[in-house]
Amino acid sequence: MPETLSPASLSDIRAFEREWTALRKCVSPWRNDERLRTVFLGVDWPRLLLLAEQHGVLGQLAACLNNDGAPAAPPEIKQPLLERRRAQNFSTLRLTAELFRLLELFGKQGISALVTKGPVLAAQAYADPSVRTYGDLDLLVRQRDIRRATELLIASGYQAAVPLSAIDAGKIPGQYLFSNPDSKLLVELHNDLTLRYFPRPLPIKEFFARQIYVRVDGHEVPAPCVEDELVLICIHGAKHFWERLSWIADVAGLVSRQTGIDWERAASSARAVQSEHLLHTGLQLAADVLRANLPEAVSSQVRGDAVAAKLAARVLRWLPAAGYAPPSLLERAAFRLRMRGSFFAAPAYLLRLSLSSTEEDWQAGDQLSQNPFMDVVRRPVRLARKYSRGSK
Repeated sequence: MPETLSPASLSDIRAFEREWTALRKCVSPWRNDERLRTVFLGVDWPRLLLLAEQHGVLGQLAACLNNDGAPAAPPEIKQPLLERRRAQNFSTLRLTAELFRLLELFGKQGISALVTKGPVLAAQAYADPSVRTYGDLDLLVRQRDIRRATELLIASGYQAAVPLSAIDAGKIPGQYLFSNPDSKLLVELHNDLTLRYFPRPLPIKEFFARQIYVRVDGHEVPAPCVEDELVLICIHGAKHFWERLSWIADVAGLVSRQTGIDWERAASSARAVQSEHLLHTGLQLAADVLRANLPEAVSSQVRGDAVAAKLAARVLRWLPAAGYAPPSLLERAAFRLRMRGSFFAAPAYLLRLSLSSTEEDWQAGDQLSQNPFMDVVRRPVRLARKYSRGSK
């Protein structure tokens, strides 16, 4: 791969339009092999590989190129693609094994957990756990169980980013993050209090009541129902401004392979957290970017949502660069306002996101802040410094 080709070079979107088109058609669940071969003519393969890696769709690219009707990758690309795929497969196996261990550990202590994203979404959206790239395990756990879960993870060798003293003080982070210094594995615990990008609190009791079991490597894993998972990943994509193709591919893969989706239930789940616009944005991006084939009634609702249309149009401006041509601070604020939609509710939503402190605000080194007012003051200053930078 040329030395001059670095992730930062993706900030020039016009320089890789052909590779971007080829990648989208390769990742789409509705690809046409004949058209795909035509699109791949003249593709810069090292740039395509880099683009897939930065967008988190290396597994989808490899799966596409392994099809009989797919274009043949040159020899100098096959080896690095194979090596990256092997490394991803190894990581997936380690994370999946750890997931089974943690679920058993929690179960013995009476702690219920639902697995979201990760291996469950890989099975549901791709029918192959090795296709979807993920680097951590995400679990929904009731707030009442957080302290016990934290104690169990610490006893299992994990380091808690949120100490027990913070939990006892009632401080709520963006997520309860745990890292294992020996295995390098990451675990995140979420619930209705940590998922602050939801316009309304997650009805976690209903999520547990509607849970299903997804078969992953011979194990039945508890997970949100497909409709709730669809809402979750659409809000997650909006939280990150849909800067990576992988998040859109998840939506497209889920709606293509889960043909029994109860669309009224999905709409009801979105309404419960006032996220109809965010659900529609995810579905519109899946349709526009990856040719998702939605039911006519659903497509009509999505196309009729003016707020979702404006959000999707903004995303398409920065999406190809995989976060290396990020929206400015003002663009981010405008996007957050549109996420909420309502003229009266949008400012309140943006203000809440701007002032609700997280662990980055109330942790100074190893010291836990005891001043809630200073936590609130510190947050907008930190966000302004973070997002006014010109790099990813």
